Amino acid sequence: MNKNTKTSAEGKLTRDQLWELEEKEKSGWQKTLDLLIALLPLICCGISVAEYLLVPDKYNNQNPERYLYLLLIPAVIYGISLASAIMHYRKGDRQPYQKQRHKAPLLAAIFLLLAAFDFMTLKTGFLTQPFIPWVNDIINVAILDWKNLLKSVIFSMRLLFLGYFSGVAAGLVTGVACGYSERVRYWVSPIIKVLGPIPTATWIPLIMILASSLFGGSVFIVALGTWFAVTTATMTGISNIDRIYFDAARTLGAKGHQLVFRVAIPHAMPNILQGMTQGMSSACISLMIAEMMGVEAGLGWYITWAKAWAAYNKMFAAIVIICLTFNAVTIALDLFKRHALRWQTGRVK
Repeated sequence: MNKNTKTSAEGKLTRDQLWELEEKEKSGWQKTLDLLIALLPLICCGISVAEYLLVPDKYNNQNPERYLYLLLIPAVIYGISLASAIMHYRKGDRQPYQKQRHKAPLLAAIFLLLAAFDFMTLKTGFLTQPFIPWVNDIINVAILDWKNLLKSVIFSMRLLFLGYFSGVAAGLVTGVACGYSERVRYWVSPIIKVLGPIPTATWIPLIMILASSLFGGSVFIVALGTWFAVTTATMTGISNIDRIYFDAARTLGAKGHQLVFRVAIPHAMPNILQGMTQGMSSACISLMIAEMMGVEAGLGWYITWAKAWAAYNKMFAAIVIICLTFNAVTIALDLFKRHALRWQTGRVK
């Protein structure tokens, strides 16, 4: 049976079946409207390009073609994807077209937002200059200072991953011990409740004084926020496991360490991965705070340095790179989470 037509074991309709039923109920006008919505990103990209080329600049804009590349490359990629989706749609495969239709309004809004931002900065100066640079100016300075930015990214990623994985390891040990053993939970749980809610930034002045190096202190700060999130999630996941599973494992001859690694941790894995995701958010925030307050390299340090020299275009370039870098890390963690929990959706091969 085709995967697009079969139902789940519980008798529920799959997403593809729902799309197929909705498609049958749509009139010709609704289908035309869907096509127009799918074409919106290309239309809005045209509006952004027209605004950039036709409205005169108020400031000197060097290398103006770079902003056009920023607009046109995503539009071309989207146009090719949409054309391929339409071809699949005509062959009966509606899923690619539905995905393009779903993300079209968001992409269109991004193009319009870029046009509005460019109009209020480069074209009219409505947003105060030089405190808020236009997009092409940010692109130019990022290309010009790419070596320092790349060095800052590498330093930040080293600090982030050292602190994050140290916090994850410590959080797993603490969470498993507290979740599995009531005696350990009795002594450790009050410490978690007292220290956990305290913002990580509160510890920075003390840690910077006590730490032997700024880098080591920053690693500890990043690890601290991650530790609390992973510990809490792991402890909750293991504590909520039905004791029947442990009794059944003991009946089959499982010992102490087998109960932990074969029963407790696998059943608590959704909670553990959720805690790791929350821990990454805490780690990113702690990283930026630590770098801005004491570390002598990294993206947070770069922002502070650029602000001190009133190089606001460099500051915004670093902020954009921070957004792109941390989003890439989060996406990678989410892909790992989906792969590890693929059994929940029946995608295990």
